[in-house]
Amino acid sequence: MPNLTTRVFDAEIMDDFTLSDAEIAPVLEGLGKVNSWFGGHKNLINDLKKFPVKSGYAVSDWGCGGGDSLIAIAKWGTQNQMQLTLTGVDAAPAAVNFAREASQDFDNISYVQADVINEVDRIDEHDIIISSLFTHHFDDEQWVKLIQNMYGKARKGIIITDLHRHWVLYYAVIVITHVLTRNKMVRVDGPLSVKRSFKRDELLTLLKKAQIDNFKLTWNWPFRWTLVIYKS
Repeated sequence: MPNLTTRVFDAEIMDDFTLSDAEIAPVLEGLGKVNSWFGGHKNLINDLKKFPVKSGYAVSDWGCGGGDSLIAIAKWGTQNQMQLTLTGVDAAPAAVNFAREASQDFDNISYVQADVINEVDRIDEHDIIISSLFTHHFDDEQWVKLIQNMYGKARKGIIITDLHRHWVLYYAVIVITHVLTRNKMVRVDGPLSVKRSFKRDELLTLLKKAQIDNFKLTWNWPFRWTLVIYKS
């Protein structure tokens, strides 16, 4: 059994921003399917409902990857006659290219290529900032900076979902990735993502360091944390 006592900070293959469109596209497509199959989109939309998000709101997805979360939100907004302005932010050129192509049928979705740690001045304010399975890519110091950057750019609040570091999830990811794909990046990054993810006490400690005290942290199946931060 791997040592999951503390977070590891080994770089994932996906963290290489020089990856080509051809290399990243199948991975992003697969992640979008996994988010849909395992309820990631549904849970995110439920959190938006609770906030609540209203017609006219601007929502930004930091670390948007292939844009699948924004597409799901756009469809939900249309079904409920809500006019939403949706913006994806990602530092990887290949991810932004993929997301733009995938979102071409949605005129209320746009994308910004920017580093959410060091190029936050390139990102506009939004009512709600969301982030799905992204924050584990940062070490503890960067995580604190990321949350502070989000807090500075969100008018109403923040919704973050990420993985719970647990041996059941670790082995489940190994099985799932080996059954569903032969892609090396997926097989390496999947289990590593779990090893880089969080336990409850760690998140509470990081939030304290970020000076965030108005929040709600909940556990959701399958082994995911939902962190909602309120600004008022």
